[in-house]
Order: sequence, then structure tokens, then C-alpha cells
Amino acid sequence: MELLIIGLSTFFLVHLLPSTPTLRSTLVGKLGELPYKAVFSVISLIGFALIVWGKAEAEFIPVWQPPVMLAVVTKLMMLPAMVLLIAAYLPSNIKKHIRHPMLLGVFLWAVGHLLINGDMASILLFGGFLSFAVIDMASANARGAALQVDTKPLWNDVLVLILGGGAYALLGIFHQSLFGVPIV
Repeated sequence: MELLIIGLSTFFLVHLLPSTPTLRSTLVGKLGELPYKAVFSVISLIGFALIVWGKAEAEFIPVWQPPVMLAVVTKLMMLPAMVLLIAAYLPSNIKKHIRHPMLLGVFLWAVGHLLINGDMASILLFGGFLSFAVIDMASANARGAALQVDTKPLWNDVLVLILGGGAYALLGIFHQSLFGVPIV
């Protein structure tokens, strides 16, 4: 469990740097933009690797028994979560209506997985990502995050929906292979 906690802490601390613009500016000023991004990426990857390793090695400590019927709710939440994650990186009109598609996608993913996982390691993992998404959205809004104003071609939206649906389908097919947990 310690590796999971260290990984989550490392990953989230480095990702919260942009929420303190003066600290980020100081680091960029001392290191330069490219070295800053390189260090940011390396620390993020280390944190992520520790999260994966820590979750895989964590002892199963049951906290609560989730009702099986909540699996349907999670499946329903995952489709928009995948579409939003794709929308964060591809130009579409979704950003005209949703300021933080990636963070909202992470939020939906985390809530959905908290509904169906009642063990301590899962609560730490998904609760950590849920907390991060909420804190980062609030921080970005406080720094003046705005909705996209320009209109993108409709085919961009269609592409985002197709790729998000494809990601959803692939995760459904390979969930057990990737994460060791079947989707029931």
C-alpha cells in the first residue's frame, strides 16, 4: 500500500505545479521550458509506475461491499468519460461547452470506479484521482480558464465521438487483460 501512496503523492504533486503559477514560473526560469517539461514528465512517469506497481502489490483490504447493480452505472459513466478524454486532446466543439474535458472525464472515471470497488487500495486510487480532478478544475477556473470560443467543423465532433466510443469498446474488451478485473 505504501508504494501506491508514494506513487499517488508523486504524481499529484507534480501535476499540481501548474496550479501555483509563481512556482512553475520560477522553475521554468531556473531550468528552462524544455528541461522543466522533461523533469515534469520523468517525475510523472515515475509516479504513474509506482501507482501501477503499488496497486498491483496492495493487499486487498475490504472496506465496503458495493452492490453488483452499480456496475451498470459505471459502464454508463465510462462512455462519456472516454469521449471527454479524447475531446481534451482533439479539436472539437465540446470545449465550447465543457472547460475541462480531461478533468471531467477523469472525474467520471473515478466516481464510476469508486461505485464498484470497495477495497482500500481502490478507494485510495480512485478517490485520489477524483480529488485531484476536483482540485485541478477549481484551480484552473480560479486562474481564468475559459471555454473555447471558435467553432470547429462538425466532423471533428464526430471523430471525437467515434474515437471515444472505440476507446470505450477496447477498454471493455481488454479490461481483464490490462487490469486483471473482468467487466461483468
